[in-house]
Amino acid sequence: MNRSPNRMSRLAARCNALPPPLRSPILTRLFARLVPFLGTASLRFDRVTPHQVVVSIRNRRKVQNHIKGVHAAAMALLAETATGFVVGMNVPDDKLMLLKSMRVNYQRRSQGDMRAVATLSEEQIDGFFRADKGEVTVPVVVTDASGEAPIACEMVWAWVPKKRERTGEGA
Repeated sequence: MNRSPNRMSRLAARCNALPPPLRSPILTRLFARLVPFLGTASLRFDRVTPHQVVVSIRNRRKVQNHIKGVHAAAMALLAETATGFVVGMNVPDDKLMLLKSMRVNYQRRSQGDMRAVATLSEEQIDGFFRADKGEVTVPVVVTDASGEAPIACEMVWAWVPKKRERTGEGA
């Protein structure tokens, strides 16, 4: 099974070789260029490896709800981003990844800044290379400044070949 690093993984590896103070800002800028909406919400990439992605958001006015906490949609974005990028670090370049389902249960009021930690096991990563298409449930833990988890999430990502096979006449 050929598990060569994909384009995103190679880019992250180059950034991870930079001095620690430069890593997060450069990863954040590069990934915001891939997905411009991330810059709008000011998400920050704190750690990016093939097995784990850590993304954080500061509790600032532009992402707050009416009670001065991080908005529910921003919390969901945080979890979706962390899981999507850990999948993106591993899906082969000839595959397209898509969010299949997202379940977010709001358990309590959040306090302060937040962070999401998404992880993949070796077995989950191997799955991207064993099948042309499939899906994976990506574990993610979202915590706030208190260290508690105000939300519980389940993110299911799918992958399919980038080029569809043509079938039938005229194909």
